[in-house]
Amino acid sequence: MIRTPLNFLDSCLVRFDQALRTCVPGSTLSQRPSPASSLEQSELSETERQHAAGLMRINHTGEVCAQALYAGQASTAKLEQVRESMEEAAAEERDHLAWCEARLSELHSRPSLLNPLWYAMSFGLGAAAGLAGDKWSLGFVAETEKQVCDHLEAHLEKLPEEDHRSKAVLTQMIVDERHHGETAEQAGGAPLPLPVKHAMLGMSRIMKRTTYRV
Repeated sequence: MIRTPLNFLDSCLVRFDQALRTCVPGSTLSQRPSPASSLEQSELSETERQHAAGLMRINHTGEVCAQALYAGQASTAKLEQVRESMEEAAAEERDHLAWCEARLSELHSRPSLLNPLWYAMSFGLGAAAGLAGDKWSLGFVAETEKQVCDHLEAHLEKLPEEDHRSKAVLTQMIVDERHHGETAEQAGGAPLPLPVKHAMLGMSRIMKRTTYRV
C-alpha cells in the first residue's frame, strides 16, 4: 500500500501524539499479553517491593527512551525502508512499555516523574542519529539494544528471588531487544565510535540513578 507523505504540521501532530501516549500513564496498550499474566503474585517484603519497583521504574523509563529514539530516528531517516523499520520496532516495543507499567502498578508504584524530560532528550538524540545517515542511525539502534540487553540481564540478577512476574517480563524483553539489535546490524548498521558508546553508557547511568527513586 502506498502511503501519502505527511506535511510538516501533520508530522508534528503525529509526533506530539506519540509523545503523549508514551509519557501519560495508562495511554499505552499492549498487543501481546504480558509474560507475567500466567504467573501468580509472590509475597515480597516491603524492602523487596520497593527495590523491585525501583528497578521496574528504570526499565519503564528505558522503554520511554526507546519510543523517543525510534520516533526521532524515523522523523529524520532518509530511506523509506529504514523509517518503516524504526516505526515497526517502536510498535513492538510498546508492549514492553505497557508490561512495565502494569508491573509497576502491581508493585503499588508509579512511572518516573522525569519521563517527559527523558523523552525529549532521547527524541533529540534519535533525530541527530538519523541526520547523521541511515547506517549510523541503524548502528545507534544496534548499540542501544546491546546496552539495554546488558542492563536487563543485570536487573534479572538484582530482582528479589521470588519476584517471578518481573523476571518473566524482563526475560521476554531481552529476547525482543536482542532481535531488534540484530535486525539493525543486518540492515547495514555501522559500529559506533568508542567515545559515542561511552557517552551512551554515561547517559544511561545518570538515568538509572535518578529514575530508581524519582
